[in-house]
Amino acid sequence: MTTRLDDASAARAALDARAHALTEAETARYVRARPQAHAAAEAPAGGFLNHVPLHWMLDWPVPFPMIVATAKGARLTDIDGNSLIDFCLGDTGAMFGHAPPAIVAALARSAEAGFCHMLPSGDAAAVGALLVERFGLPYWQVATTASDANRFALRVARAVTGRDTVVVFDGCYHGAVDDALVDLLDGRTVVRASLLGADRAVPPRSIAVPFNDLAALEAVLATGEIACVMAEPAMTNCGMILPAEGFLAALRTLTRRYGTLLLLDETHTISTGLGGYARVFGLEPDILVIGKPIAGGVPASIWGISADVAARLAAARQAIGGSGHSGIGTTLSGSALQLACIRACLEEVMTAENYRHMESVAAAIEAGLRAALTRHGLSWHVVRVGARMELVASPQPVCNAVESRATAMPRVEHYLHLALLNRGFLLTPFHNMILVSPATSAADGEALVAALDEVLGTLGA
Repeated sequence: MTTRLDDASAARAALDARAHALTEAETARYVRARPQAHAAAEAPAGGFLNHVPLHWMLDWPVPFPMIVATAKGARLTDIDGNSLIDFCLGDTGAMFGHAPPAIVAALARSAEAGFCHMLPSGDAAAVGALLVERFGLPYWQVATTASDANRFALRVARAVTGRDTVVVFDGCYHGAVDDALVDLLDGRTVVRASLLGADRAVPPRSIAVPFNDLAALEAVLATGEIACVMAEPAMTNCGMILPAEGFLAALRTLTRRYGTLLLLDETHTISTGLGGYARVFGLEPDILVIGKPIAGGVPASIWGISADVAARLAAARQAIGGSGHSGIGTTLSGSALQLACIRACLEEVMTAENYRHMESVAAAIEAGLRAALTRHGLSWHVVRVGARMELVASPQPVCNAVESRATAMPRVEHYLHLALLNRGFLLTPFHNMILVSPATSAADGEALVAALDEVLGTLGA
């Protein structure tokens, strides 16, 4: 007698096989539409490694990357003349659209006034006040990437607590931070297998625990050895995993109970609403990091700390002389260029009105996707955090990285991405995550739903 589990496994296998069979034709269609990009990919090796300035650019599920000619608002045009509605938005770097006019104007002003001089610019006071008002924490610093900001924040956490170990959640991603590039394997924290050049002779100073597992979290915190917990309020890199009801409140309670700092990385969850997830839901982090979207796509990040952490940091600095090379900050951090663009983004781009628009369009897309899944008999669901969402190939929300990995269907995701791209829609190259910007129109959202409805119909034929 066939069990329900056997039926589900057979259905997934059939979808996987169908997607694999359909991918060949979609790949050929992609290649035909991009002769110039194809020629560039086939050119003799030299210059950039594998023809791209960053090797991640090869991670798209396409035979070769398209080459962008222009990006404006929510649209990309490649060198072969193909126009796309962009729902990837530079994986959040351009979450508020490509080349927002306010950012372009700030760049033009900076071109006349200078970019970098390792001193505060005239925008510094205004930016500081805006950060306090928008995100709540009283003291801020500027860095160049979220990876930098997270590294600096971890150094602060260790300095003020006198502890060395950091807790992260299994499946997390916090940029190129060694402390977070670990996985939970058979109950042990190990260096991520895909990490290049890792010193595997040195155990990581991190402990990974499952997201949404309060018992595992408290067991680690109770050792009294944890400097901080570094977390996204909702996980976004191992698929989208939402916090269980009460989990974040308990996380805050437990960290305070055991003298551990709470570091929230909102680089992705800034999609939630004005002020990010922490402000919308009343969380109270000790340290807050926001990366790539904070300056409208210009390289910049911010990290803020509470008054208590600031006082303890001042004491720690004084104890070692109060100045000198701290390992925190880089020459390009806090530049006049960054401050000008952060100010423009906070004042004119990252506004309540724009967030209302993003939420409205995203909610309509979510409803349309749910209806399409029902029409095609797919027991999947849609998970959304404000302007960010994705399809998950399971009937129920997942609670942790193990469950998320179990739902993954790489060949189906590959097909969906390529098929939508060929129909004029760019999604993220992993998990087919969808981002909505202020420049994304309601009609753009409706067109995406219609295209996905068509592709799902083909997949299920």
